[in-house]
Amino acid sequence: MSAEARLKDKGIALPTPTTPLANYVGAVQTGNLLFLSGHGPFRPHGKFTHVGKVGGELTVEQGYAVAREVGLNLLATAKASLGSLDRVKRVVKVLGMVNSADGFADQPKVINGFSDLMIEVFGEAIGRHARSAVGMAGLPLGIPVEIEMVLEVE
Repeated sequence: MSAEARLKDKGIALPTPTTPLANYVGAVQTGNLLFLSGHGPFRPHGKFTHVGKVGGELTVEQGYAVAREVGLNLLATAKASLGSLDRVKRVVKVLGMVNSADGFADQPKVINGFSDLMIEVFGEAIGRHARSAVGMAGLPLGIPVEIEMVLEVE
């Protein structure tokens, strides 16, 4: 089943792609690679849905949900850039950054919210990816999760 068909079948609606908050673009394609800038739980016009540190103001489960939401934002930008998510041949590399309270060490569990979504949308063969999940002392505007990714496209 194609990625677009999976989204429809699962009732997953992608949000409107966000506008970058600073001097950069959301995606750059070079050759068969699409590089997606770091995304957070933003909505259009710079509004964000969550703030705080995971392991502090947010639980691991809430962080997981935010990482999934960030994944939806990344997919929206990818679709806007490519015209269709069916052009994605592979989710190649992901960097997941978690705004972490002191002593918090479950960043991989948080970023699983994103990774699980990629497998749900693209399937195992395309959606499983190389990944880093790291803790940060802070993220822009106090968001709990920021994720960037690289896609192989046709």
